Amino acid sequence: MGGLGALLHPVAWKLNQRRNIFSQLAKWFPKVPAKPVVALKTPIKVELVAGKTYRWCVCGRSKKQPFCDGSHLFQFTGLFPLKFKAQETRTVALCTCKATQKPPYCDGTHRSEKVQKVEVGSPL
Repeated sequence: MGGLGALLHPVAWKLNQRRNIFSQLAKWFPKVPAKPVVALKTPIKVELVAGKTYRWCVCGRSKKQPFCDGSHLFQFTGLFPLKFKAQETRTVALCTCKATQKPPYCDGTHRSEKVQKVEVGSPL
Protein backbone atom coordinates (compact mmCIF):
# COMPACT_ATOMS: atom_id res chain seq x y z
CA MET A 1 0.00 0.00 0.00
CA GLY A 2 1.53 3.32 -0.96
CA GLY A 3 0.71 6.92 -1.73
CA LEU A 4 -2.08 8.81 0.01
CA GLY A 5 -3.74 5.65 1.44
CA ALA A 6 -0.61 4.84 3.46
CA LEU A 7 -0.61 8.34 4.96
CA LEU A 8 -4.30 8.32 5.91
CA HIS A 9 -4.31 4.87 7.48
CA PRO A 10 -2.67 5.94 10.80
CA VAL A 11 -5.04 8.93 11.05
CA ALA A 12 -8.08 6.73 10.50
CA TRP A 13 -6.79 4.27 13.12
CA LYS A 14 -6.36 7.09 15.69
CA LEU A 15 -9.89 8.37 15.03
CA ASN A 16 -11.30 4.89 15.44
CA GLN A 17 -9.44 4.43 18.75
CA ARG A 18 -10.75 7.78 19.97
CA ARG A 19 -14.35 6.75 19.10
CA ASN A 20 -13.88 3.48 21.02
CA ILE A 21 -12.66 5.35 24.09
CA PHE A 22 -15.58 7.79 23.97
CA SER A 23 -18.11 4.97 23.57
CA GLN A 24 -16.66 3.26 26.65
CA LEU A 25 -16.78 6.52 28.62
CA ALA A 26 -20.38 7.11 27.53
CA LYS A 27 -21.26 3.66 28.85
CA TRP A 28 -19.78 4.47 32.27
CA PHE A 29 -20.92 8.09 32.37
CA PRO A 30 -24.22 8.38 30.51
CA LYS A 31 -25.43 11.87 29.55
CA VAL A 32 -28.75 11.19 31.25
CA PRO A 33 -28.31 9.41 34.58
CA ALA A 34 -30.56 6.50 35.50
CA LYS A 35 -33.39 7.18 37.92
CA PRO A 36 -32.82 6.07 41.50
CA VAL A 37 -34.74 2.95 42.52
CA VAL A 38 -36.63 2.43 45.76
CA ALA A 39 -34.32 0.33 47.92
CA LEU A 40 -36.78 -0.02 50.82
CA LYS A 41 -40.02 1.63 51.84
CA THR A 42 -38.87 2.47 55.36
CA PRO A 43 -35.86 4.45 56.59
CA ILE A 44 -32.90 2.84 58.32
CA LYS A 45 -31.83 4.18 61.70
CA VAL A 46 -28.07 4.44 62.07
CA GLU A 47 -25.73 5.97 64.60
CA LEU A 48 -23.53 8.57 62.94
CA VAL A 49 -20.20 9.40 64.60
CA ALA A 50 -19.16 13.05 64.81
CA GLY A 51 -16.47 13.95 62.26
CA LYS A 52 -16.81 10.71 60.28
CA THR A 53 -17.50 10.92 56.53
CA TYR A 54 -20.24 8.76 55.04
CA ARG A 55 -21.38 8.03 51.49
CA TRP A 56 -25.16 7.72 51.20
CA CYS A 57 -26.43 5.59 48.32
CA VAL A 58 -28.26 7.79 45.80
CA CYS A 59 -29.02 5.12 43.18
CA GLY A 60 -30.83 2.67 45.48
CA ARG A 61 -28.93 -0.33 44.12
CA SER A 62 -26.45 -0.79 46.99
CA LYS A 63 -26.63 -4.02 48.98
CA LYS A 64 -25.35 -2.08 52.02
CA GLN A 65 -28.26 0.36 52.35
CA PRO A 66 -28.34 3.17 53.23
CA PHE A 67 -24.66 3.45 52.34
CA CYS A 68 -22.95 3.09 48.96
CA ASP A 69 -21.20 -0.15 47.99
CA GLY A 70 -20.21 0.93 44.46
CA SER A 71 -23.15 -0.75 42.68
CA HIS A 72 -23.75 2.46 40.70
CA LEU A 73 -20.45 1.88 38.89
CA PHE A 74 -21.14 -1.69 37.85
CA GLN A 75 -24.67 -0.92 36.70
CA PHE A 76 -23.63 2.21 34.75
CA THR A 77 -26.21 4.46 36.44
CA GLY A 78 -24.40 7.78 36.03
CA LEU A 79 -25.35 8.46 39.67
CA PHE A 80 -22.88 8.99 42.49
CA PRO A 81 -23.15 8.70 46.28
CA LEU A 82 -23.82 11.73 48.46
CA LYS A 83 -20.76 12.31 50.63
CA PHE A 84 -21.48 13.94 54.00
CA LYS A 85 -19.76 14.41 57.35
CA ALA A 86 -21.62 13.90 60.63
CA GLN A 87 -21.58 17.08 62.71
CA GLU A 88 -22.39 15.26 65.95
CA THR A 89 -22.72 11.71 67.22
CA ARG A 90 -26.41 10.78 67.10
CA THR A 91 -28.92 8.29 65.78
CA VAL A 92 -30.69 9.40 62.61
CA ALA A 93 -33.13 7.90 60.10
CA LEU A 94 -31.55 7.74 56.64
CA CYS A 95 -33.78 7.55 53.58
CA THR A 96 -33.95 4.34 51.57
CA CYS A 97 -36.86 5.22 49.26
CA LYS A 98 -34.55 7.79 47.57
CA ALA A 99 -37.39 10.30 47.26
CA THR A 100 -36.53 12.49 50.25
CA GLN A 101 -36.29 16.24 49.80
CA LYS A 102 -33.63 16.36 52.56
CA PRO A 103 -31.02 13.78 51.48
CA PRO A 104 -29.63 11.74 53.10
CA TYR A 105 -32.18 12.11 55.89
CA CYS A 106 -35.68 10.67 55.85
CA ASP A 107 -38.43 13.30 55.57
CA GLY A 108 -41.36 10.87 55.58
CA THR A 109 -41.78 10.74 51.79
CA HIS A 110 -41.80 6.92 51.98
CA ARG A 111 -45.32 7.15 53.43
CA SER A 112 -46.65 8.80 50.26
CA GLU A 113 -48.97 6.88 47.97
CA LYS A 114 -46.50 7.30 45.10
CA VAL A 115 -43.72 5.47 46.98
CA GLN A 116 -46.02 2.85 48.50
CA LYS A 117 -47.41 1.89 45.08
CA VAL A 118 -44.04 1.22 43.45
CA GLU A 119 -42.22 -2.10 43.87
CA VAL A 120 -38.92 -2.23 45.73
CA GLY A 121 -36.13 -2.10 43.15
CA SER A 122 -38.18 0.00 40.71
CA PRO A 123 -37.73 3.69 39.92
CA LEU A 124 -40.31 6.25 41.07
